[in-house]
Amino acid sequence: MDDEKPERPKFAARLRNNFLTGLIICAPIAITIWLTWSVIQWADSWVTPYIPYELTPQEYLPFAVPGLGLLVAVILITTVGFLAKNLIGRSIVNFGESILHRTPLVRSIYKGLKQIFESVLNDQSNSFRQVGLIEFPSPGSWTLAFISSDVKGEIAEKLSDAGEDIVSVFVPPTPVPTAGFLLFVPRSKIRLLDMSVEDATKYLISGGLVTPEFNPKTIQP
Repeated sequence: MDDEKPERPKFAARLRNNFLTGLIICAPIAITIWLTWSVIQWADSWVTPYIPYELTPQEYLPFAVPGLGLLVAVILITTVGFLAKNLIGRSIVNFGESILHRTPLVRSIYKGLKQIFESVLNDQSNSFRQVGLIEFPSPGSWTLAFISSDVKGEIAEKLSDAGEDIVSVFVPPTPVPTAGFLLFVPRSKIRLLDMSVEDATKYLISGGLVTPEFNPKTIQP
């Protein structure tokens, strides 16, 4: 008997596979371009109206230059940071903060936001630089968690009966990890992972489809 030739994939199946391959290539590029363009437009809409028209490229060119507002914002923020490091600039900043601290409602919002930015942007901070596994929402079920910081203050005092350090962790949902649960977990209940926060975020957004690379450590005899 002659060997049977394998059936060639149907045209519809080949077309579907080609479309999915193209979608995997094009979708991330398109979304990245769209998000970048949206940020540029958002910055331009906030900053450009305050720039004198004589100083904008539209005065000399027949078209608008996108990104001017973002560039001005970056330069302005960098300049403020530079001035805040000297004595005069620091005095001005302290004076402005003193006014905010005396203003009801505003001071609570300002203090909270400042603490968040200082914790996240501080180079010495370990906030959200580690990923671990914790049992959630029930024993036997595990989920990814971002290690936030060691618990301090009143919460640490109330949970001191655990007999060990308590760590605050952030458990994000899938596929949009911008909201989630803040949990206080004993350090021994966390299984730390080697994967980076970026890889863990990709893993969450993809719903577990994009698995980070893992090189198990070999034990030397």
